[in-house]
Amino acid sequence: MNAEPADQIRLLEVQALDSRLSRLDHQRATLPELAEVDRLTADATGLRDLLVAAQTEESDTAREQTKAEQDVDQVRQRSTRDQQRLDSGAVSSPRDLENLQREITSLAKRQGDLEDVVLEVMERREAAQERVTELTGRLEAVQAKIAEAEARKSALMEEIDAEGFKAAKEREVVAGSVPADLFKLYEKLRAQSGGIGAAKLYQKRCEGCRLELNITELNDVRAAPRNEVVRCENCRRILVRVPDSGL
Repeated sequence: MNAEPADQIRLLEVQALDSRLSRLDHQRATLPELAEVDRLTADATGLRDLLVAAQTEESDTAREQTKAEQDVDQVRQRSTRDQQRLDSGAVSSPRDLENLQREITSLAKRQGDLEDVVLEVMERREAAQERVTELTGRLEAVQAKIAEAEARKSALMEEIDAEGFKAAKEREVVAGSVPADLFKLYEKLRAQSGGIGAAKLYQKRCEGCRLELNITELNDVRAAPRNEVVRCENCRRILVRVPDSGL
């Protein structure tokens, strides 16, 4: 294949723009903010689960406290009624009087036990409430960090997209000036060779595979007409001769 030296040089310009676009794609995909957002989002999910569990515990202990307080109130009311009967002298039978006094004593003990239960439940509820408050604060802090990271990510993405758009438009212009058959070969080789289809020969070395040409290969390149499209014997990429090729 033949192509004017100027067209081959323009092919290097296309390659440089393609490499730049590839770097931008890599930069876009590997922004630290992406990993940061993922990590913080996972933290937030874990905190939400813990918060739901704490809220459930607080709700359960609230119902448990209400039930325990109702039990205490029922015992207290019954004890009050028994004490009023005792104080009124309405019970005259010694046996009934003894039974009533025994019941009042039993109710007092029962009330004490139930009040201990209420205190224990209140302590657990208070602990659950403190846990809810703590987790709510931690979740809000993580959500704020996510918002900050998202804002930084968006700003960086906008910069990358703007640079990519500019490079793509420039590539479109330069690629349009390269002969169709040469450009087709370049695109084919670029797809086969990790994104690099053309490389310059710089100081006897192919800039595509980074290998130095041996004397036989150099002589072949020297002997080739300037408009001949030569290929690297090692990587098979288009090898573009430039003033500092070392020929």
